[in-house]
Amino acid sequence: MKYLAAYLLIAQGGVESPSATEIKNVLEAVGVEAEDSKIQALLTSLEGKTIQELVAEGQTKLASVPAGGASGAAAASGAAGASAEEEKEEEKEEEKEESDDDMGFGLFD
Repeated sequence: MKYLAAYLLIAQGGVESPSATEIKNVLEAVGVEAEDSKIQALLTSLEGKTIQELVAEGQTKLASVPAGGASGAAAASGAAGASAEEEKEEEKEEEKEESDDDMGFGLFD
C-alpha cells in the first residue's frame, strides 16, 4: 500500500509514469525502507494504466464490499431488540450490585 501511495503522490505531482527511483526517494524521504522487488512488482502491475483507470477499477472493487447499512430495516429492528435486552441486563446487574451493599462490609470499616 505504501508503494502505491508513493506512486500516486508522484503522479499527482505531474509525472505520468513514476520510476522506481522516484518511488524509492519518496519512501526514503519519510523514513520507510523501500524494497526494490516490491517497487518493480507494483510498476509491472500498473504498466499501461492511467490513474483514472486505476481509480475506476478500485471503485468497482469497493462496490462489491458489504457496508454496515446493507441490511436496512432488519438491522435496525435487530439493534433495537438487542439494546432493549442490554438495558434489562444492566438493570439486573444494578439491582445485584445494590444488594451487595447490604452485606455489612465497607471500604473504610
